[in-house]
Amino acid sequence: MIKMIRVDYRLLHGQVAVSWTSMLGADCLLLVSDTLKNDPLRMQSLQLAKPVGTKVVVKDLDGSIQALQGNITDKYHLFIICETIDLAAKVAKAAGVKSINLGNVPFAEGKKRISKSVYVDEDEESQLKELLNEGFDLYIQMVPTEKKINCRNVLN
Repeated sequence: MIKMIRVDYRLLHGQVAVSWTSMLGADCLLLVSDTLKNDPLRMQSLQLAKPVGTKVVVKDLDGSIQALQGNITDKYHLFIICETIDLAAKVAKAAGVKSINLGNVPFAEGKKRISKSVYVDEDEESQLKELLNEGFDLYIQMVPTEKKINCRNVLN
């Protein structure tokens, strides 16, 4: 059962490992990244942040979709953390989930700030608007104790 899909470029860190995982009752974290497996240093640091008693699986987009569309993930209370908005959109559509939490999307040249932790470029903004038009619930929320911000209210 998928508990939540979140966009957070950091993937696994304190907020995810402690706050979100316990609040969701997740027993498995699926980290979706097309670059992580090829970065041994990042892989090692993520293992240090792994919550006790929680399985952590790292897959690229295709591997994630394959696992979600099979029945391999059905036995878990699954928390999916995607590195980018694009990955989260594709995973959510493939899994039939209509809700995405935007936690942390980093600043880069050409991006505009839509919240204290989310910066988007024109393509990402268009993608978010398209998801909203398709009926997705998109919200910004860094930690469970923060109030949700509806993306519809911050996109022009």
